[in-house]
Amino acid sequence: MADVGVHRLMARADDPSTASPSASGLVTTLVPALLSFAVMVILFIILRKTNRRMYMPRTYIGYLRGWERTPDTPTGLVDWIKAMYKLPDTYVLQHHSMDAYLLLRFLKMCSILLFVGCCMTFPVLWPVNATGGGGQTQLNMLSISNIGKNSYARYFAHCFISWIFVAFVFFMVTREHIFYINLRQAYLLSPAYANRISSRTVLFTAVTSDLLNKEKVRTMFGRDKVKNVWVASDTKELEEKVKERDSAAMKLEGAETKLIVMANKARNKALKKQGSAENPETEIGDGQFDDESGSVAARWVQAKDRPTHRLKMLIGKKVDTINWARAEIERLTPEIEELQAKHRAGDVKLVSSIFVEFYHQADAQASYQSVAHNLPLHMSPRYIGLDPTQVIWANLRIKWWERLGRHAATIAFVCVLIIFWAIPTAAVGAISNINALIDKVHFLSFINSVPSWIKGVITGLLPVVLMSILIALVPIILRLMAKWGGDPTAASVELTVQNWFFAFQVVQVFLVITLASAATSVVTSIIKDPSSAASLLANKIPLSANFYISYIILQGLSFSSGALLQIVPLILGKILGKFLDSTPRKMYTRWSNLSGLGWGTVYPAVTLLTVVAITYSCIAPLVMGFGTIGLYLFYFAYRYNLLYVSNANIDTQGRCYPRGLQHLTVGCYLLMVCLIGLFAMASGSNQIAVAPLILEIIFLVFVILYHISMNGAMEPLLNYLPKNLEAEEEALLAAEKTTFNPDEKSQSDGTNVPASSTIAPRDSGVADVNNSVGNVDSAEKGLTEAPSTPSKANIFTKFLRPDRYNSYHEMRKLVPTTEIMPTYSAEAERDAYCHPSITAQAPLLWIPRDPLGISSQEVAHTMRVIPITDEDAWLDEKCKVNWNVSKGEPPIYEEKIAY
Repeated sequence: MADVGVHRLMARADDPSTASPSASGLVTTLVPALLSFAVMVILFIILRKTNRRMYMPRTYIGYLRGWERTPDTPTGLVDWIKAMYKLPDTYVLQHHSMDAYLLLRFLKMCSILLFVGCCMTFPVLWPVNATGGGGQTQLNMLSISNIGKNSYARYFAHCFISWIFVAFVFFMVTREHIFYINLRQAYLLSPAYANRISSRTVLFTAVTSDLLNKEKVRTMFGRDKVKNVWVASDTKELEEKVKERDSAAMKLEGAETKLIVMANKARNKALKKQGSAENPETEIGDGQFDDESGSVAARWVQAKDRPTHRLKMLIGKKVDTINWARAEIERLTPEIEELQAKHRAGDVKLVSSIFVEFYHQADAQASYQSVAHNLPLHMSPRYIGLDPTQVIWANLRIKWWERLGRHAATIAFVCVLIIFWAIPTAAVGAISNINALIDKVHFLSFINSVPSWIKGVITGLLPVVLMSILIALVPIILRLMAKWGGDPTAASVELTVQNWFFAFQVVQVFLVITLASAATSVVTSIIKDPSSAASLLANKIPLSANFYISYIILQGLSFSSGALLQIVPLILGKILGKFLDSTPRKMYTRWSNLSGLGWGTVYPAVTLLTVVAITYSCIAPLVMGFGTIGLYLFYFAYRYNLLYVSNANIDTQGRCYPRGLQHLTVGCYLLMVCLIGLFAMASGSNQIAVAPLILEIIFLVFVILYHISMNGAMEPLLNYLPKNLEAEEEALLAAEKTTFNPDEKSQSDGTNVPASSTIAPRDSGVADVNNSVGNVDSAEKGLTEAPSTPSKANIFTKFLRPDRYNSYHEMRKLVPTTEIMPTYSAEAERDAYCHPSITAQAPLLWIPRDPLGISSQEVAHTMRVIPITDEDAWLDEKCKVNWNVSKGEPPIYEEKIAY
């Protein structure tokens, strides 16, 4: 709803009559937003106590592999906030994911960045602007538009403050790059990660047909280094059959459950009607039943009332679902097993991608960094560290020339989408002002004759619904285009979407609105006096900052409160869940699945707020003040959700973080370009502004050169692991093991850890930093000791020296410390990077047990074609399906493999 409100503001932004540059206008926007914020926060506080599954699932759903429980918190508001802040952000890194931790760091960093910007600009630019003599009033007195014709010397203040602030932003970007690089290296080299299959496996795409051979691949990379090779195959036929079988299995499970419920309801109704209290056991012959399927249920459910469905929607033949599904599964199972055997033997069509697993991470990194083929675009791009569950298998068949064509087509499509999305947005905005639209488009005049309530729906509800649909469509379209463009992993899709969605936000939410607001508000004056265009635009562009103050208010208050309340999941879980969750499986799935975050769409929304604030930092500094508060509200909401509610479904290894940092620099460039334009427009009538103009241009050139140099230095470290740290990590682990008794219990979970699968405990970050290496003789290891950090260092020294105080050795203390090393069964290692359809087994069906014993009979008959059970699920006296929530692990539970 926040985005809808923002786009309604956008629809009115180019109407000067509705713009509100005054303090009263700010209050008009702020008060409703605050009221909405207060209502949703109060509802959250009330509902949080009684809806733990919705608002605190991570505190008690602790068995799912891949994430850990968050400690319980008090129900009292003050005590709860204190307890939440006792958990540091690094807790998210150690118990959630690196992506989640870096998102919190990004939000905090942006908030601090804008706060420091306020401290730089407010004391200098507010007095300079307020006394500029430009004739502006109220809030506009604080913007650059209040600089009068005879006060252009004041532009030097804006010029030099922009130098200081932009330099600070680039320092922060550089500093955070160094932090991320060291954190990433420590995380990827930690034994808990380095020994995973994914960290030792490289995906090569666009492989030539002659290299789609396991023996040739082993020879090329070294037989003593390569452990496994998986050659991707064309699984289209097999995948379709597996989908058909699984669909039939789910239909069968739903129909069995429905039959059981129908029969028990019919029995209860009959007993109630007769006033009988007969023992149900005597009604089924002491539990005995004949071999005919559904013989017990048939006593209560007529054949015509049994669950049925049509083979084709509306026009297909109607069949008995249970009998049809059993026959379908029985037909498909041998066909699937035959095809699976062919794929395992390699007796099928191969596609141009291979997965190569090495014995050691160092060998995998060396192959990942090397040039694998003598022809350009062959065996490239390469990927390392990808979880098999995140592979987009359909894109593995794409050849190099097809990838080029798809990439070009997707870029062209996205550019057209970004440019022309303003058309449907403007159309929806026009609907909200229907009277003006009728004056321009006369055939719509019939709307004036409709009842007033219908007209109210057209002008009020319809634009909101249409705008929400338009907003929701953008990320969906971008993700589909990223997948179609050839990205072979879910993580690479998110990174692509992050770039595209940020570009969309900058163009549509920032540039279009800024230019439209400035241009349309002065178009009449320009028509009367064309020579005044430059000076009028120079005066009016700063005034569009008032729209972004409202934008930030709405985004900060509405999003943060909405993220806490989670009104949509609450409705889906509490209301729709009761009607849609008709089987134990559906109930368990809704209970156990935690909401994830789409990193590709989360970052651009946050980054845009920061970019807008940076752009207006020296033009209308007040925007930064609201931006600081808005981003901290974002941080608070995401912090709560990542600690207590959300899970990480996609692992990008934190790659969205440096990309978000790069996007922040767009705000710096927009700031400098806008100032150059403002100085140039001023210089048209007064040459005094030429000096600030030249100085700003010189600074822009310097910033571009620095940015290019920084990216050139950072890029290799963002993608690869350095060799020196690989050797040093081995020495450090050996040193730590000398002081650790493998027979002791692990400090993290109290479980006995075998000596062969132990990670030595690292410093938690609280103890002295010199404990990390101990008393190891570095000469024996052939390496120098890790550099010690001075015990006494003030906050400014630590801030200005990220290379020392955020070094690799310091980051080792932040990554997950004491864990059991990942171990894999022989089957898991063999099938790790096989297509899921090749290893797919028939799903275990799960139906509820009932007093009549129908479930027992259905299990006996269905077991002949597919596994089925009625354990840990039952019908209560009201014939409602229940499952054993307290146990937490139903029969269909499968432990997640930490690939």
